[in-house]
This record gives sequence, C-alpha cells and structure tokens, in this order.
Amino acid sequence: MNGHDAGDGAAAEISWFAALCDDDYRYLGVAEPELASSYQHCRDITLTAERNGFDNILLPSGYTLGIDATAFAAAVAPATERIRLLLAVRMGELWLPQLARQLATVDRMLDGRLTVNIISSDLPGETLESAPRYRRTLEWMKVLRMLLDGESVDFHGEFVDLALDPPRARTVSGECPLFYFGGFSEAAKETAAEACDVFLTWPDTVAGVAETVSDMRRRAARRGRRLRFGLRSHVIVRETGAAAKAAAARLVSRLDDQAGAAIRGRSLDAASAGVRRQAELRDLSDDDGYVEANLWTGIGRARSGAGAAIVGDPDEVAAKLGAYRSVGIDAFILSGYPHIEECSRVGSSVLPLIPHGRLPRELSPQT
Repeated sequence: MNGHDAGDGAAAEISWFAALCDDDYRYLGVAEPELASSYQHCRDITLTAERNGFDNILLPSGYTLGIDATAFAAAVAPATERIRLLLAVRMGELWLPQLARQLATVDRMLDGRLTVNIISSDLPGETLESAPRYRRTLEWMKVLRMLLDGESVDFHGEFVDLALDPPRARTVSGECPLFYFGGFSEAAKETAAEACDVFLTWPDTVAGVAETVSDMRRRAARRGRRLRFGLRSHVIVRETGAAAKAAAARLVSRLDDQAGAAIRGRSLDAASAGVRRQAELRDLSDDDGYVEANLWTGIGRARSGAGAAIVGDPDEVAAKLGAYRSVGIDAFILSGYPHIEECSRVGSSVLPLIPHGRLPRELSPQT
C-alpha cells in the first residue's frame, strides 16, 4: 500500500528517525562506537528508511549531541530519490535571512522534498523562561514563513526587527515547507495553534492523544486555522507479541538507572512539560512498564524526549497505529533500536498493512 495519497482520507504519513543526536543502541544506555552519530551511520539509516518505503525521516537537532542536522541534510540530499527530509531547526540559533536561504537551498537539492521541524528549546549557553522563549519562536516562525513564501518582510517585534526583501533562493514550490511543531506547555500550544501546520505529540494512551488532538483543534479553530497531527513514538515489532515483549525487556537489560538519568538530563528540553508527561506515564505503568495494551514506557528510563514504544507483532503494531489514526493522527514519526535493524523490520512487516504517503500541502475539506 506504499505510495497511497495521504489526502484520500485513509493514508497516513509514516516517517523514520535518523538518530543524528547520538541516540542509537543495542542495549539502551550502553554506547557503542559504531552506532554513534556520524555522517556514514546516519546516511545508512536514511537510505534504509527510503528503501523500506518510509515517506519522511526526522533529522533531529542538538548541540552537545551528535552532528549538525542542516549540514547533514545538504550532504545526504543527493543520495536520496523519494523520501522527504524533516529537518529540525532551533528558532533563534541562526540569523533568520540566512536560515531561509539555507532551507530554500536544501529544498532545491531535494527537488521539493523538504519539511521542517520547528524546535523551541533553549539555545546553547542560554536559559530563557518558557513564555518569552515561545514568543521568540512565534516571531521567528511567522517571519521565516514569509521569507520562504517569497514575501518582503517589514516586522518589528520583541525579538525580530527586520525589513528586507526575500532571498532569491526559493523553494521548488515557491512556498514555505510544512512546519511540524510540538510542545505541551500553554505557551507552546498557543504558538502551535497560531503558526504550525502539523502538531506533534509524544507517546500517550489513545485517550490521552485524543484529548490533545481535541484541545489543539479548538485552539486552532479560534484562530480560523486547522492543523494536522503527528505522533512521535518508538516501536518494537517481532513475529509474535511475546517475542516483541522479550525484545523490549532485553533492550533495557543492561541499563543502569544512574546512567539513564544522566542521558535524560543531557537534553536542552529535559525539564519541559512534555518530558514531565512521559515521566507520569512511567509512574502509571504496570510492573512490566505497560501503561496500556502494546504501549511500553520502559524506553523512557534512558531518554528525555519520546519515552514510550509501541510493542507487538505486525498486526498489533498496525492496529495500535490505527487506533491513533481513529482519534485524529495524520502522521507518525517512528524509531527503534538499533535504528537500521528496526527500520527494516517495520518496513517489511508493518508498512504493507497501512495505507501511507506524504502529507499534502493543502488540508482536505473534511479534515
């Protein structure tokens, strides 16, 4: 079913994760040099995702971890033919006009296959309270969209003071790529409702995701806008449900709790509202780490971001994705450890069960 039009009401965009942030393991929390982020390793993840039919791939952004996402996107673009790149960029990290030129140039290199993950975390070396940080992010998103849409800018705000014409470098479509954005604080949700295209949520119960989708739809509607919704989750799939649960247990079998806490604390967003919710889910889980059927929170013991995995056989994983689809999720960003091996498993056993394709630029009337 690969290649279905995501605008037909049945297909979802299914993406993988390129682990540019030193987040690849055989045993969670036990670093292995060959799995550390490098151009070669992350390129191999990206090409594996493309060969296995994934529609998009997230290129995460960090400072203390891994390698630079924008440089990687430019380098890997000529090696890809079909897959989109979801490039994470931190608002405020680069001068806005230069960022617009870079994104337009990378989109050209990809023949129009660029999408953008907007990040609002603290910048390296600074700490800014949540409310002003999201005000800065909102201004950057608005002006970046104007520049990528080819519009002249005359904007004088709290953080952006800019009057200039757009760069000659333009995207293939002449329009701004889709903005994917996530956040769970009040300021983050209001920013998303006003300026993003795809609101990303982290793993939660199906009911919890439904509540988030309903909340964000109301916030966007108050502004006369509509959003798409994406879910970022890990996945562990095996031939049987018992084998998948065993693989989950094996993944954390060498994890030292102090090492796990150190990994969680390294992220620039380690104290965010979203991270707190992931911790709450772990507290609500049973003794084996399952907060509901096929949703395992043990992976969050050594990860500051998305802290749960969908675990099961191919039919169970597809059914769980379908349950999220039924409450409004349009896109999935999946990952698993090690990333190349799990990408091939999901690609061969789960993707054929799910209609999927790229998210179109325009929302369908019924969305």
